[in-house]
Amino acid sequence: MTSKDAVYTHGHHESVLRSHRWRTVENSAAYLLPHLRPGMSLLDVGCGPGTITAELAALVSPGVVTAVEVTAEALALARAEAERRGVPNVEFAVADVHTLDFPDDTFDVVHAHQVLQHVGDPVQALREMRRVCKPGGIVAVRDSDYAAFTWFPHLPELQEWMALYQRVARGNGGEPDAGRQLLSWAHKAGFTDVTVSASAWCFATPEDRDWWGGMWAERILKSDMARQAIALGATTEEDLRRMSGGWLTWAAERDGWLSVLHGELLCRP
Repeated sequence: MTSKDAVYTHGHHESVLRSHRWRTVENSAAYLLPHLRPGMSLLDVGCGPGTITAELAALVSPGVVTAVEVTAEALALARAEAERRGVPNVEFAVADVHTLDFPDDTFDVVHAHQVLQHVGDPVQALREMRRVCKPGGIVAVRDSDYAAFTWFPHLPELQEWMALYQRVARGNGGEPDAGRQLLSWAHKAGFTDVTVSASAWCFATPEDRDWWGGMWAERILKSDMARQAIALGATTEEDLRRMSGGWLTWAAERDGWLSVLHGELLCRP
């Protein structure tokens, strides 16, 4: 989910979608899972390709999930996923999280996964999410924290990749280290009842390394980030090829290990 004030760093190249389609409620929204029940109304902000959306819809059925994205093109990805799975209780709308076109107190749950790191004003986004959430409901947000990514072995190409990602994401108006700032943003948005947690993705098996490393090896060359980085003058195609090779080297390491830390909040209006 983006706005006129920020540019989405990742774009929708197949290498990006391959990563996003891996996401499930279990691996990306487990902190919210105990609070869901049939019949709830749920707003999924920045729904992406819709894998989490479809699973949320199954969990709250016969309640309705409203999935929103900032463009019709992005929203079509989630619509196709819901149709593929035969999930009938999902509605779709184009919307900007800074100015949600829904009445006050509409939804039991307002959920956003990996969204606030990409928007121009995360505090305003949370205010809007709070506004459309019913009293007694839940605003649930989860974002990664790029500076807290950690890996072994310490390859210089991956350090280069991290520095480049930070520069490009901030140049696009986002905040790549969002995970650690979620609580601060929630307080600024007016929330006083906030449950804080953290969780991590870990990639250390040969299969996981092949998938994650291979995905980033392609993504650093072909996704929107690559084009943006070159346009910014932050890198060259030769540099990107070197970083891509670094990801493949990491993936082939028998002792290769990588963890992605996430901040999580359950906010009650």
